[in-house]
Amino acid sequence: MLQKEIYLVNLDPIKGKEQRGKRPAVIISGNAMNKNLGVFIICPISSKIKNYAGCVKVSKNKTNKLSEDSEIITFQIRAIAKERMIKKIGEITSEQLKEILYSLNEIFYY
Repeated sequence: MLQKEIYLVNLDPIKGKEQRGKRPAVIISGNAMNKNLGVFIICPISSKIKNYAGCVKVSKNKTNKLSEDSEIITFQIRAIAKERMIKKIGEITSEQLKEILYSLNEIFYY
């Protein structure tokens, strides 16, 4: 489980307006953390594109293996346990990871 990989994850149970259910999410935490802690920092992915500021749009392709064009919801960043990871789907590009990290930096100044 490495940075940039997209996994199907189970985010339930949730509270309030957190993203819920089984859905794709991209791992954004660094690989030293990913390999040693059993916890991953992820951003959920939604096929319901709402064009919120800071979210990163992703077109479905053979690399990410998403079933629909989607949006990485950066403001729903979350740490999850390895046990929430169901299976690998695909991965994002290095450019998309840079966009996510830039967006996260912007979020902390909203």
